[in-house]
Amino acid sequence: MASLSIEKVHKRYPNGADVLKGVDIDIDDGEFLILVGGSGCGKSTLLNMIAGLDSVSEGEIRIGGRRVNELSPKDRDIAMVFQSYALYPSMSVRDNISFGLNIRKVAKDEQKKIVDRVSETLQIGHLLDRKPGQLSGGQRQRVAMGRALARDPSLFLFDEPLSNLDAKLRIEMRSEIKLMHQRLNSTIVYVTHDQIEAMTLGDRIAVMKDGVVQQFGPPQEIYDTPANLFVAGFIGAPPMNFIAGKLVAKGAGVGIEIDTGVARGVLALPSDALGGRVGQEVIVGIRPERITDARSAHGESRALSQTFDVRVDVVEPTGPDTLVFASVNGRRIVSRVHPASSPQPETNMELVFDVSKAVVFDPATELRIA
Repeated sequence: MASLSIEKVHKRYPNGADVLKGVDIDIDDGEFLILVGGSGCGKSTLLNMIAGLDSVSEGEIRIGGRRVNELSPKDRDIAMVFQSYALYPSMSVRDNISFGLNIRKVAKDEQKKIVDRVSETLQIGHLLDRKPGQLSGGQRQRVAMGRALARDPSLFLFDEPLSNLDAKLRIEMRSEIKLMHQRLNSTIVYVTHDQIEAMTLGDRIAVMKDGVVQQFGPPQEIYDTPANLFVAGFIGAPPMNFIAGKLVAKGAGVGIEIDTGVARGVLALPSDALGGRVGQEVIVGIRPERITDARSAHGESRALSQTFDVRVDVVEPTGPDTLVFASVNGRRIVSRVHPASSPQPETNMELVFDVSKAVVFDPATELRIA
């Protein structure tokens, strides 16, 4: 395996389009990096540049300390798993996995050992004599992963490999990929638009927008302390609630004025960084699990919790909890409540607002106020 360093990388096309704008990312040997963002953010372009399928306009990419800007894909010691599987339909699973080994003229007995080892790791040994057309989507993706594993590369590149699978298979394959990483301690770069995949798979996440890395760090750090409004709204399902309002003095601290439609009041906030901003407009971000009913409220943070009546707009049962939608300061918010507390739409309900993990943003710059 190998480390990966991306330093001040730009990608410009002849028509003047600047797709990547100075990307800086470093991961160590054995780390799992997620590139996540919406369509057009540049994540797939960056992956293609790491693979050597697209050129670097400016900056440097190093794999295992070696500059690879001018190297062809075959000389970079990488293996890529695509969204479309890219299997040869006329070949058996065994032949698909060993295809690259044949090209490299690996001895037949060694090929058999490698295929047996890979198929055992991915639990596809019973499928080796089948053709891709006889496999399910999840099995085909395992074969594609097996072909990459057989090469024993320095770096694995995954390009949205689960996008074509149904919800159940996506969950299963997420576990397979994570298990593979744990067993092999492999270095992986994984592109996805799915923030659940990003949170569950990655050691570190690079959240991208418009060719710029908005935030780079461990999943929990990005979830708890997003750098700006985009990251806060993109990471998390359901996404973070944003409540805009004016900061006012509340006792010895500060708070934000809120109006739920059935109640008005001041939601007190941790004031460490906000004391000098009384009278200014801010945006307060609170995760849905921190707005809940009394029975689900976090006991350890009740000192930083307040209760407000709201008017319920929509109720969405999910099984383990229920999503309740209401309005605060004219904007829709979502809360997670205990299923037994599920209210009816168009009724009033008491919600507990826990601000112990609230984050505050400057509406002008959209950056988090540290």
